[in-house]
Amino acid sequence: MIEEVFAQAPSGTDILVIDDNSPDGTGGIADAMVAKDPRVFVMHRPGKLGLGSAYVQGFGWALARPYEAVIHMDCDFSHDPKDLPRLIEALSDCDLALGSRYVQGGAIQNWPWHRRLISRCGNLYARSVLQIGIKDLTGGFKAYKRKVLESLDLSQIASNGYAFLSEMKFKVVRKGFRVREIPIIFKDRTQGKSKMSKKIFLEAAIMVWRLRLSPEGGNLLPSLALAFAVLAMLHYYCNFMTNHHLPDFLPGLSQKISGLFK
Repeated sequence: MIEEVFAQAPSGTDILVIDDNSPDGTGGIADAMVAKDPRVFVMHRPGKLGLGSAYVQGFGWALARPYEAVIHMDCDFSHDPKDLPRLIEALSDCDLALGSRYVQGGAIQNWPWHRRLISRCGNLYARSVLQIGIKDLTGGFKAYKRKVLESLDLSQIASNGYAFLSEMKFKVVRKGFRVREIPIIFKDRTQGKSKMSKKIFLEAAIMVWRLRLSPEGGNLLPSLALAFAVLAMLHYYCNFMTNHHLPDFLPGLSQKISGLFK
């Protein structure tokens, strides 16, 4: 992965690998690369401290150095390094370039249909509540201009799971920065398991309302109407799929969603 990134990135690029004591040996592989290549750095953390805190620490590390832009991506080839030039080029006329699965030309490969539907509904729900014009609110392939990260108080970012990705986009849009979505083909990982859990799912569902009710949120009524429409769709979907092959967290979630309509 590291070699592929350097092959696509411009000269002067450095790579920071953040390792939360991963059992797959990521930390050791990164250490070996650091010993061979001065452009590679690794940040070791003692355990699973959360996606959001990893990003915040990584941003802090980057801002302590004279980089003009900061890009974050998954290192399991879910995000294709060949898309890096297009994201970097997009920064010429925007402040945040997003690798998007849900704009024209974007797609997801190797996901079963129920995961696609969950992701689509989750994005629709978040967009309905937050009322910002981004189609892929949960994607993690992004290129920031330095000034964007400098403008944010990263210590005040409340989310630590996947909701962090939506919260960052919301705050960037509300700051008035220009955002572009660049179509990408997202490929499901071939090794390891998804980190999604019931706790992370519920954090994301609640966090969008915390953001919407914040001083940055604006008029609330459109969000209420659209969000309850999306919840109704999820309610019927969960009732239908409870006894089928779904991640473990969905049956309990179905009961919670169904309770809203009783």
